[in-house]
Amino acid sequence: MSELCTDARQALAGLLTDGMTVAVGGFGLCGIPNDLIEAVRDSGVTGLTVVSNNMGIDGKGLGLLLEDRQVDRVIASYVGENKLFAQQYLDGTLAVEFAPQGTLAERLRAGGAGIAAFYTRAGVGTPVAEGKPSAEFDGRTYVQERGIVADVALVHAHTVDPAGNLTYRAAARNFNPVVATCGRATVVEAENLDRRYLDPERVVTPGIYVDRLVGAEPRVKDIEKRTVRPMR
Repeated sequence: MSELCTDARQALAGLLTDGMTVAVGGFGLCGIPNDLIEAVRDSGVTGLTVVSNNMGIDGKGLGLLLEDRQVDRVIASYVGENKLFAQQYLDGTLAVEFAPQGTLAERLRAGGAGIAAFYTRAGVGTPVAEGKPSAEFDGRTYVQERGIVADVALVHAHTVDPAGNLTYRAAARNFNPVVATCGRATVVEAENLDRRYLDPERVVTPGIYVDRLVGAEPRVKDIEKRTVRPMR
């Protein structure tokens, strides 16, 4: 049974250490576990390896950890919206491993499924494949990618039931389900703590993966880019 905590700091108590690997759900600012990220920042841990699709934007989300120089290495598929992330990478103070977006998702899923490695066509013949084993299948070359297992996985969900089963809302689902499975310890912040058990057909992440959970603090959700039609 998942442990219900009173706040994000309690939810991460005893789990954070310097030099650990943290996998974080979300896509840009959509579906990111804001409360848990802030609790990681406030803990003061350093030397982190962060696995996430990207590092948010300057001053928000995972950008907070970059500002405090708590991250040494990032495994991600995109950099573009965070100037500090790009600058630290170009300055050589932040190590970055790029992965095609689908490959990154599959590496997280594989880690959660106990699959040590898999082969994919994505990245063959590019810098992504440099230094990695390759093999031929049916006359085509594939590159080997390793599954990712994180020390701690941080997840944002829309609803959690008493058994820790999770659902997500629309695009906020993104990387959260695969991140939820790959952590040695998985900590979830949820917008709604439902007293009723979810219909099994609605469950996206079974509670067996969830170690600790906490209610997400109400906050205005940031919009990374607002696009409107031009006036005519």
